[in-house]
Amino acid sequence: MEVVTWDGGRVATRDSVAIARPTSGARLRDSYVESISALTFGLIRFRGDTLVLGPIELLRFGRPSVTRTAVDWRIEGGLLSRKPGGHWRIQSSGGRVEASVTGYVPRLPRSIYMVSHLHVHLLFTRLYLLRLRGRELAPAVVAAPPDRFRAATVDVAFCLTLTRFTGRRSWMRVLAVAAIYHIVCWSTSGRTLGGLVLRQRVVAVDGSRLTTAQAILRFALLPLSWVAMRPVHDEIAQTEVINSD
Repeated sequence: MEVVTWDGGRVATRDSVAIARPTSGARLRDSYVESISALTFGLIRFRGDTLVLGPIELLRFGRPSVTRTAVDWRIEGGLLSRKPGGHWRIQSSGGRVEASVTGYVPRLPRSIYMVSHLHVHLLFTRLYLLRLRGRELAPAVVAAPPDRFRAATVDVAFCLTLTRFTGRRSWMRVLAVAAIYHIVCWSTSGRTLGGLVLRQRVVAVDGSRLTTAQAILRFALLPLSWVAMRPVHDEIAQTEVINSD
């Protein structure tokens, strides 16, 4: 569950997922560095202890402190930080992996940060934790591709019908209706009308409800899945479609 708190101008965030096996601090460090590059298609990566976008230093960290069960980076500056201070920590204990930021001072004003950078950070943290966990969904049963196609057909028909009631039909209007419909359904119940009819539910790979950011990412990646002829949107957004009564 995502938690965000403020202490003056300093922000703290926390998220965690259940994990089957304990993970070492060294593995947490290496998997995070790898995931940042993978999730951004190589656009953002670590150069030494600095998170960079091309030549731009986004965040500069001190040397990571690695223990048997955790890794901790001190935040020392960068474009996204107003001043040095705070920590980025990932820890494995008690059957869970938790990622947290404490004492971080963002460069952006709080009102802007809350609707921009914060959501990107929370999304990337969530995706990293779910990637680390893996895609095992037992005892849930993954929906078969033909059934997923039937559910999608129902949703397309429903979106076209909804669009007709909102005014003159256009592709932009259809896209807007489809986006709102899917994002709201996926981030609340996990079920669209097609999912209800075919008894399917969209969940994160740990079985939890999708965050709004996850739902937006999943919808945005749908065209890529059509081109690739495989569920790339589920692979990147760390989601799955399961059979559900």
